Amino acid sequence: MIVHHLLKKKSVLNTFIKEIRDQNIQKDSMRFRRNIERIGEILSYELSKELSYSEEKIFTVLGEKNLKVIHNDLVICSILRAGLPLHQGILNYFDTAENAFISAYRHHSKNNTTFEIKVEYFATPALDGKTLIIADPMLATGKSMVTVYEAIKKFGTPKKIHIISVIGSELGVNYIKKHFPKSTELWIADIDPTLNEKGYIVPGLGDAGDLSYGPKL
Repeated sequence: MIVHHLLKKKSVLNTFIKEIRDQNIQKDSMRFRRNIERIGEILSYELSKELSYSEEKIFTVLGEKNLKVIHNDLVICSILRAGLPLHQGILNYFDTAENAFISAYRHHSKNNTTFEIKVEYFATPALDGKTLIIADPMLATGKSMVTVYEAIKKFGTPKKIHIISVIGSELGVNYIKKHFPKSTELWIADIDPTLNEKGYIVPGLGDAGDLSYGPKL
């Protein structure tokens, strides 16, 4: 797996990451969602450099011009519900992409620190031969991402997989490396060193779904 860790270089991305991490700023859920969306746009721009392009001739009112444009069949698959703002950011840049949505959540059977990942909903177009972008803002243990991938494989074989995430842990990144094809590329804003006893990223930012849409039962 090829890992693109964008915060290794300084850019305006630093500002957006700072704001989604800041516990005072992140209380504004609308601002939090918008920052996740903007981060998705930046990650998508960087990802776009690795897509296939073909030359097209366009005509203006004054003449003609040959331009290279994206020549990929893209499918954006977001993990509900936290992935929705990130999905919108990606779609802002790849506006002709097809869209898929999948639910994945942690199920704590005994209300303790152990959990299993449950997938209960998946809506997708055909995936065979497509370029698949899997979007999830938080890559903690990596188990959700791998469970989602196993569910997706039943519906077709993409020619290429990209993963877009906002913040991950070193453990999560190493875990998905073992389960995805070697050609997979991970586009991630920042990577934190550890997880706490409940499997949340430290320092992380908290629960991205709750911060975007309010606490759940």
